[in-house]
Amino acid sequence: MSSLERNIKPYSKAIVKLLKGVIERNRNSNVWDDVVNYQTEIQDYISQIGLELIVKKEEGFAFVKQLEDGEGNTLNLITRRQIGFETSIVLVVLRQSLEEFDSNPTQFQVFEKFITDLEIKEEVELFLPEKFNRVKFLKELDGYINNIVKLGYLSEVNKKENETKYQIQRIIKEKVTLDILQEFKLKLQENVESI
Repeated sequence: MSSLERNIKPYSKAIVKLLKGVIERNRNSNVWDDVVNYQTEIQDYISQIGLELIVKKEEGFAFVKQLEDGEGNTLNLITRRQIGFETSIVLVVLRQSLEEFDSNPTQFQVFEKFITDLEIKEEVELFLPEKFNRVKFLKELDGYINNIVKLGYLSEVNKKENETKYQIQRIIKEKVTLDILQEFKLKLQENVESI
């Protein structure tokens, strides 16, 4: 028996996947089951390196978050990524769209929120301040959308000749909370008023 076989736990694969990113119920069903079934064991293991397991069963995803001391310091195991103002605008628009979707349930109780690149463009245009360089922003919008796909907040569902359809991932609700959404809107409003 090799040392790998001696030391591996039934939830080891789930821990590795969690360290790499978000686990979604519908994409990683076997790993998702391990996260749900071994939640206590996984939490005990990762807490030793300053991480906390967050499982949102009703939303269908799990991820790890860094624990902080009293001053907000972490062990810096997970790298924080700075995102630009423009990407933030698109994130806020997507988060707002998901919030509206969730607060207006349909008769079919659809769980996933889909949006096209054209719909994102329309929403973003309504959100931009009047004096903002709209032409430049809209030219570079595909790049901002791609950044958000790389961050895991959007996933491409299908692509047609002149339109791409995306699914808004529910992890966005954890990363862009309602407080952050409101704070960003206030900052944007202050920015508009100062121009």
